[in-house]
Amino acid sequence: MMSISRWKIIAVTLATIFGLLFTLPNLLPASTLSAMPAWFPKQKLNLGLDLQGGSYLLLEVDTNALRAERLVNLAEEVGTTLRGAGVEITDPTQTGGIISVRITDAGKVDEAVNTLRRNVGAPLAGAIGGTDVIISTRPDQRIEVTFAPQAQAADAAKAVDQSIEINRRRIDSLGTKEPAIIRQGTNRIVVQAPGESDPERLKNIIGQTAKLTFQMVDETTTPEDIAAGRVPRRMMQLPSEDGYAANYILERRVLVSGEMLTDARQAFDQQTGRPEVSFRFNGQGARRFGDATAKNIGKRFAIVLDNKVISAPTIQGAITGGSGVITGNFTPESANNLALLLRSGALPAPLRVEEQRTVGAELGADAVRAGAISLTIGAAAMFVFIILAYGLFGVFAALALVVNVLLMVGILSLTQATLTFPGIAGMILTLAVAVDANVLIYERMRDEAHGGRTPMAAADVGFKRALVSIMDANITSLISALIMFQFGSGPVRGFAWTLAIGVVTSVFTAVLITQVLIAWWFRAKRRTVLPIA
Repeated sequence: MMSISRWKIIAVTLATIFGLLFTLPNLLPASTLSAMPAWFPKQKLNLGLDLQGGSYLLLEVDTNALRAERLVNLAEEVGTTLRGAGVEITDPTQTGGIISVRITDAGKVDEAVNTLRRNVGAPLAGAIGGTDVIISTRPDQRIEVTFAPQAQAADAAKAVDQSIEINRRRIDSLGTKEPAIIRQGTNRIVVQAPGESDPERLKNIIGQTAKLTFQMVDETTTPEDIAAGRVPRRMMQLPSEDGYAANYILERRVLVSGEMLTDARQAFDQQTGRPEVSFRFNGQGARRFGDATAKNIGKRFAIVLDNKVISAPTIQGAITGGSGVITGNFTPESANNLALLLRSGALPAPLRVEEQRTVGAELGADAVRAGAISLTIGAAAMFVFIILAYGLFGVFAALALVVNVLLMVGILSLTQATLTFPGIAGMILTLAVAVDANVLIYERMRDEAHGGRTPMAAADVGFKRALVSIMDANITSLISALIMFQFGSGPVRGFAWTLAIGVVTSVFTAVLITQVLIAWWFRAKRRTVLPIA
């Protein structure tokens, strides 16, 4: 006797209702959907770049610029450390990635080396007691400092990881759903932003380093000195965008950096109405900013963004509240973009655009139509095959396939997973897997009927014994899908996700729904001959 427990009927009923409810929003116009009650699901399928259009960028992280910046910082750190320890030196120089400094007193070379080994460098991952710098002595009382090769490789890998995460936050702030940001090779990043039709805006947002620093302006260097190139080693010359001076001479020492910001927002000056950017520091940044402004009242400090001075106001008093504003030649859009960049954080290294593509909405619509047509043709072919092969039981299997499609679309809509063209291929494949499960069940029924069992007993045994083979096949498919999702990227992950969903829904519909329908048919008709025998 076929088992048709109450829980099976409830499960089939709830699954069908779920599939209908969460698939329906994809078929309704926006006006109708907005008029639906609050409890009615309103999530639609989240289409990928190949289905709805958008922007594609291939970016390369400039790890050479990162290394150069780290060497400059290392040279400053070496000089500051030795001078702070009372060791007289010549100014550090950098050649070929090596920092060289000469100790004036030959008797203090060993002391200088020990001082640097205690205070310069950070612990090196994977090396017990090791640091990320190599310190060695050379003739003529010279000490050379350079980064360890392992540290350079680790810095480059970390820069790529940080760039991916920072750009994800930036793109999310634009309102783009489910951007695909993927590492390619060692130092490249692929960005796919579905629905973002303006690649230039995308480039401006994700390509800007947005490194913000606050540095003191050097008031002692004259314009004549600047023109003659007589800029002190401890100073730096940067171009200006504030409209008051072409260049500024700044101290290399950074008072506060943008890493200490907790918030940045677009605002407007209450007196002039001009756009500006308000910001707030964390506790450490607030203390450092307050101390720096208290010690330098009457002097000018520069607000530097990506090595360009955007403002250089005079400190009128100690700013201890941990907040302030950045003024400049902003438009409302540029002020909003700068606030977005500062909130997201600065990129560790510049990004270069290696390739740029735009997928038009028309191409996306064509892909959607092609996907829908291919899904319809594939489903229709399976319906025809299963009905011709198994008659009424084939109709039951076709109904189960319909519910299978509803469940897959409903789950994708609910989870807002991105559906790509390969994802549609995954859906078609799962329909084939579902038909295969019904073929296994029905052929087992035939064997049992030919073996002398009654029709109902043959159907019952057919479901039970075919289930083992069905579970084996689908578990291996599910494992493959999970591996592809874990280690794949972009379209591969989209295919794997729809395949994983389809495996679960296929087993449910092919086994449970057809079993309930066949059991109802037997109870209603009480046939003595198996229709497919």
